[in-house]
Amino acid sequence: MPRLSYREALNQAMSEEMERDGNVFLMGEEVGHYQGAYKVSQGLLQKFGERRVIDTPIAEAGFVGIGVGAAMVGLRPIVELMTWNFSLVAIDQIINNAAKVRQMSGGQFKVPMVIRGPGGAAHQLGAQHSQSLESFYAHTPGLKVMTPATPADAKGMLKTAIRDDDPVIFIEGELLYPMQGHVPEGEYLVPLGQGEVKRAGKDVTIVAWSKMVHVALQAADELAKEKIDVEVVDPRTIKPLDTAMILGSVAKTHRCVIVEEGWPFAGVGAEVAYRVQKEVFDTLDAPIERVTQMDVPMPYALNLEDVTYPTVPKVVAAVKKSLYL
Repeated sequence: MPRLSYREALNQAMSEEMERDGNVFLMGEEVGHYQGAYKVSQGLLQKFGERRVIDTPIAEAGFVGIGVGAAMVGLRPIVELMTWNFSLVAIDQIINNAAKVRQMSGGQFKVPMVIRGPGGAAHQLGAQHSQSLESFYAHTPGLKVMTPATPADAKGMLKTAIRDDDPVIFIEGELLYPMQGHVPEGEYLVPLGQGEVKRAGKDVTIVAWSKMVHVALQAADELAKEKIDVEVVDPRTIKPLDTAMILGSVAKTHRCVIVEEGWPFAGVGAEVAYRVQKEVFDTLDAPIERVTQMDVPMPYALNLEDVTYPTVPKVVAAVKKSLYL
């Protein structure tokens, strides 16, 4: 398998799907002539032309709405947002139109569209550009939410999202774009709702997704030096959630630590914790622990950003707490 960066894997997925299906097109800010704000769409304008790679104005509510309409009449738009923070400008189109049209039309219209772009914090982007919003969209019936953590997942999950007949919220990790990894060639799909065990272990389960998978894996490496064997599971799709995989892991290890980039109140981790305690409560040997961003707007100062953000030492401490160490 070739090694690709996360951004190259996303690019390959879009290129392959645009070649396979003439109804697939890409639109968004700077996706064409600038080759993408994060160079994810590099080369696609030259390959497919301006009818299928469309630069839009800085007007998220407008072009997301155009995407909804295009999907309703049979096209398959990929709508790129420069950052998921800007989706808040288009949240009415996403939640009141994309998510609801199929149900409100009695199934007469489908909305096969993907809205994709980077989410979460990077470095010193401030409070308005550092938000992890998957819980907002997972809360909404009618939307599917995907959060790939690796280049292979980025390719396989995006191809699956493009082929789905419902709107898919596809949140990429902003700091993951340069990450390298082996990526299968050709027809490679990761099914919706199918998670993956990223590291097998027997002492404690860490549930993490997107960038937090890598924080969890680093924490697992540190804990291994102390003979603590950590299992890291990545749901990959937040909605629908691979509950069976999570429950199976926790039933084996008897402990659960949830690591998420989002805020704690009503976060995705809160739902995961509820399902774990409801279904496998009797297997737990310790309370469920959560590591999240602090319940504050993200500071700009780098030292304060580190204080608020989930880090390897915080995950290590949570695992040890679950083991009563």
